[in-house]
Amino acid sequence: MELNENARVDTSQVDDRRGSGGGGGMGIPIPGGGGRGGIVGIIIAVLVALVGGGFGLNAATNGGDSPQGDNTSLEQKCSADDALKQLDCRNALYVNSIQAYWRTAMPEVFGEQYKPSKTVFFSQNVSTGCGAADSGVGPFYCPADDLVYIDLTFYRLLADQLGAEGEFAQPYVLAHEYGHHVQDLLGTEAQMRRQQQRDPQNTNALSVKLELQADCYAGAWAKNATGTADEQGQKIFKSITDQDIQQAIDTAEKIGDDAIQQRSGRPVNPDEFTHGSSEQRKQWFTKGFSTGDPKACDTFGAGQ
Repeated sequence: MELNENARVDTSQVDDRRGSGGGGGMGIPIPGGGGRGGIVGIIIAVLVALVGGGFGLNAATNGGDSPQGDNTSLEQKCSADDALKQLDCRNALYVNSIQAYWRTAMPEVFGEQYKPSKTVFFSQNVSTGCGAADSGVGPFYCPADDLVYIDLTFYRLLADQLGAEGEFAQPYVLAHEYGHHVQDLLGTEAQMRRQQQRDPQNTNALSVKLELQADCYAGAWAKNATGTADEQGQKIFKSITDQDIQQAIDTAEKIGDDAIQQRSGRPVNPDEFTHGSSEQRKQWFTKGFSTGDPKACDTFGAGQ
């Protein structure tokens, strides 16, 4: 993967709340907090890794009044000549690419206009429209405020504890979360929630379908990422290699429900899956990438 050093990092697509006091207490990860689609959640209290799917949100806390961060320093940093050496600037540029893709793809593919969403950078804990969350949640999308949230230290955990060390794991994680934003805009999220209420026995199975679709959307972005450009028309990526795509696939496999359960020392139990097995996550990311077509990501029509 080679980013274009001439591409402008649009930091207006990021809300930098690191150090802004936007917390709400360290929420112990629990189910049902209302967030959607954390790539992976970590139960800090018992040092067990498991798949997040909104785990880690404290639904009892209303975080709608969280202070906004100050992007001034981030904007200055990302305007410097060495901006792409900085983790936060690279991630902001990944967000730029993902949203540039969906601005074109969503109306072309689904006939709906794309509405941009910001990514919130936070440290340790944050208040959201879905409640209070901490870093143990992992990255997640909150449909109540239409924002993506990430503590960038998550990438160290992803590499050190889960073994997903490749750089391309980072844009894959963000593209997955923006896949949930697209689902929210298209009404897929709301429809899935209604199905869960009508058929509670299949709550987890429906969640898996939603998560696998987000993986597939991430693959579709990856296929088209080299065609994305900044506001001045500068390409964001010079190249994405087969090795980069393999890094994304490796990450998808490392965060499969079965892999996480095995790593935590628990028996594999498909009934507890909320995001999909390693093989399923690999399969759907690969399908999105091989076709480059979000319409190929119909996990809800694909049967079991």
